[in-house]
Amino acid sequence: MRFSLQKAYSFLAFVLIFFTGSVQIFAQADNSNFKNYQLAAPRVAKAYAQYNDLLKKQFEAKGLNYPPKNIYIRAFKAQNELEIWVKNNDNDTFTLFKQYKICALSGSLGPKRWEGDRQVPEGYYFISNFNPSSDFYLSLLLSYPNYSDMLLGNKADPGGDIYIHGGCVTIGCLPMQDEGIQEIYTLCLNAKINGQNNIPVHIFPTRFNKAGLNFLGREYADDVNRQRFWINLKAGYDHFERTHTLYPVMYNQEGKYIY
Repeated sequence: MRFSLQKAYSFLAFVLIFFTGSVQIFAQADNSNFKNYQLAAPRVAKAYAQYNDLLKKQFEAKGLNYPPKNIYIRAFKAQNELEIWVKNNDNDTFTLFKQYKICALSGSLGPKRWEGDRQVPEGYYFISNFNPSSDFYLSLLLSYPNYSDMLLGNKADPGGDIYIHGGCVTIGCLPMQDEGIQEIYTLCLNAKINGQNNIPVHIFPTRFNKAGLNFLGREYADDVNRQRFWINLKAGYDHFERTHTLYPVMYNQEGKYIY
């Protein structure tokens, strides 16, 4: 039986379409199950009912599509600030949507290196879990430790369970108070439902502007390890400030971020 090249291409196209369609169906089913599970939780349902329409109006006022499909979170420890950035599609650049106040911080400037050091991590992470029944109202788990943290920190016990959460108490997390976390959780929930599986969260010691650099140089002049780490982080910060786009997160064998 002869099998022409044209038939082979047609068969391959059918397989690709079938496989792609199947993946999309499964992804939609997963997202639907995720949404139903989350909204079945009383605190999530309350936050969604209270803030979803308000956030939609705020997005529309800034010319942003709602619900969001692509958001980016960055935080600055020295300023106690957390920002939400949004873009409408993959080809857009990010637009600042809103800035929130971080209620409290523990530790000092510098990365987290071991369990119990009370440090808020610094580096490039993403949201890895949504907790609808947190001890701190609602919480979003960060992907700490990442590969860099594992290499540069305590390999046996680098710590973990770092969250963006409600309330105003912390030992290494980012507490946003209950009102703030309800908004942020609703935004991230919508982005996740709309297909953004990895929501990036970048945490910096300070804004790497002139004032911030002068402060780090003055207060941490003798701390060579922190200075080297911050120089490495600054390259990613500078790229976003110039372009409002993100580098992919990559590492070398020494635990440095590479761009």
